[in-house]
Amino acid sequence: MVLNYIWVGFFVVAFLFAVVRTMGGDLSVWSSIMESSFSSAANAFEISLYLTGVLSLWLGLMKIGERGGVIQALGRLVSPLFVRLFPGVPKGHPAMGSMFMNMSANMLGLDNAATPLGLKAMNELQELNKEKDRATDAMIMFLILNASGLCLIPISIMMYRAQAGAANPTDVFLPILVATFIATFVGIVSLCIRQKIRLSDPVLIGWLTGMAAFVGGIVWFFSSLSQEAVQIWSGFIANFLLFGIIIVFLVAGLRKRINLYDTFIEGAKEGFTTAVKIIPYLVAILVAIGMFRASGAMDYITMGIVALFSALGIDTDWAEALPTALMKPMSGSGSRGMMIDLMNIYGPDSFVARVSASIQGSTDTMFYVLAVYFGSVGVTRTRYAVSYALLADIVGSISGVVAAYIFFR
Repeated sequence: MVLNYIWVGFFVVAFLFAVVRTMGGDLSVWSSIMESSFSSAANAFEISLYLTGVLSLWLGLMKIGERGGVIQALGRLVSPLFVRLFPGVPKGHPAMGSMFMNMSANMLGLDNAATPLGLKAMNELQELNKEKDRATDAMIMFLILNASGLCLIPISIMMYRAQAGAANPTDVFLPILVATFIATFVGIVSLCIRQKIRLSDPVLIGWLTGMAAFVGGIVWFFSSLSQEAVQIWSGFIANFLLFGIIIVFLVAGLRKRINLYDTFIEGAKEGFTTAVKIIPYLVAILVAIGMFRASGAMDYITMGIVALFSALGIDTDWAEALPTALMKPMSGSGSRGMMIDLMNIYGPDSFVARVSASIQGSTDTMFYVLAVYFGSVGVTRTRYAVSYALLADIVGSISGVVAAYIFFR
């Protein structure tokens, strides 16, 4: 229901701002809004078309991994943590392994692999759902973990900075790591409180403490490397592990003596079906967001926030990066475009560009994740998922700004 109000709200706000601009003499706003609706709908289909190939590839490989026993083994590995975060999922259920694979891909910054693995996990969680149109607690926990987007190696952002000519493309690595960890930590803790999961559980405390120590170790390790070494090692580790997973799947399938090719095709067909299923959900959310942007509402909101902080006497050097934060939960490509635009205008090594990059890497695109993950299984009643995803996003953006001030000021 909350997502329904937000969706309608985008259209209403876009209309109201268009009326205001019309009263100011800007009659072109209406054509901009309608052009945006068509281009956004086309973009939604292009995204689905792109996902068709990626989904087919990874769901085919996942089917091999599942029949080879690898997914079940991974599920047992993280079972001590997951049985506490997902008490509604039976121990040893295939969803455990799929969720672990998805989170691992996210942490390595491998969005292409993370999405199909996440959709696989969501479909397996849906099998346990008694009310098929209503999100379960486990689904919401999994979605928030994706929306908070814990990313240990932000490869794409470092690549964009390198293309823009940054003197040190990897200097945002540590601020992003700090911001995304805080967002994920807050998302987990807040949902544990909401779902009445016992935070004092020794195993849960041990895992959360271990995660903090692991992130701290990464910060220490990469802070001791040169910029060239950071870029080389981060890319190597992510891609080596990803290709290693593929080899492990194939070897496990050979050991089980399954027909690898036929098994891959069977899983790939599921990927095609899933890609088609999410098209209406993507069209709905992306068109609403596109019209909202075209109306100029984003500019007015940005000016209002900057004026508020200025009145409170708070430093606003970061304010030029605010559109990235406001756009990020709505459109990954939009916020990425704003980040690149800031690098072009102010320079990739400017404070504003670094703040924008830190915000961009702090969390994932919330509404895209909601539309794709819930849309793939036909969930329309999202319950409290939107509010907690927004909480993680806001915390991530604030953490990104603060981390940028710590590292670059």
